[in-house]
Amino acid sequence: MKNWDVKNWLIAVFCLTGMLALAGCSNDHLIHTTDGQSIEASDKPELDEETGMLEYEDHSGRDNQIQQDNVREIKER
Repeated sequence: MKNWDVKNWLIAVFCLTGMLALAGCSNDHLIHTTDGQSIEASDKPELDEETGMLEYEDHSGRDNQIQQDNVREIKER
């Protein structure tokens, strides 16, 4: 019975370590606009070449767009 307890504990530790490693892969980005706003994005924003809009996902999981001309800089946190 003790071997089973140790085995379960090790499996739980490995699963937790894997989840923490995956959570660390996502980097937040700050989008600073020309009018002084700061917008937080969950991942790196991507430019839609056809529309000229910068697409990003906020922390609530909603997809958003902003005109590329309205963006002063993008910083990774």
